[in-house]
Amino acid sequence: MVVRFAPSPTGPLHIGGVRTALYNYLLARRHGGRFILRIEDTDQTRYVPGAEEYIIEALTWCGITFDEGPHLGGPHAPYRQSERKDIYAAYAHELVQRGAAYYAFDTEEELEEMRRRFEAAGMVAPQYNSITRAYMKNSLTLPPDEVEARLKNGSYVIRFLMPRDREVRFYDEIRGWVSFHTQQLDDKVLLKSDGMPTYHLANVVDDHLMAVTHVIRGANSKTIQNQQRKTNNPTLSCHVACTY
Repeated sequence: MVVRFAPSPTGPLHIGGVRTALYNYLLARRHGGRFILRIEDTDQTRYVPGAEEYIIEALTWCGITFDEGPHLGGPHAPYRQSERKDIYAAYAHELVQRGAAYYAFDTEEELEEMRRRFEAAGMVAPQYNSITRAYMKNSLTLPPDEVEARLKNGSYVIRFLMPRDREVRFYDEIRGWVSFHTQQLDDKVLLKSDGMPTYHLANVVDDHLMAVTHVIRGANSKTIQNQQRKTNNPTLSCHVACTY
């Protein structure tokens, strides 16, 4: 058994995070497993200096210890996602080659114009999804030669290709069978224009490479990519009620 606690260093540790860490810790110790601390710091705009040290200190004070992490090292180092950038880029491009993701070249101004246009047409809270992507600048709509030229320019993101009109079902160890429709979800950005991954890509890649067997997390996080991936070590989902 391998479990992990993966906080973002964006400020003080929330009591809900402490509870999630405790669940992971107790499960690992009960079954003789390993407990990994991973720092999910891909959003550098929200990074708070000293937050990582505070998180480790607070959990240590609570008696929650780890087997691997940025302060301990281990076989899956590095444990800060900002230091694993090249790993995620390779997986993102692989997803494009497999037809599970695509390149998008839209500017912020074009994205805002898209939202205004679809709002005027009566769409509530328009998103970049299986409907709107057909009207945007991406590798699904542009000619191959133009896609190649834009890729050479280097200004693009990689988005997850959300299947259209499909029900997704997966088994959660706490909640039982959970299902939702892909029409409720947008094409999440997996790799940003600066080459940094988003949470939606990085956590899936890391769970796979670190051989995580059980993911215990708050129930408000809906990660379709986790359920659709095909790996040699599929994780078991355990969504607990959130604490606010």
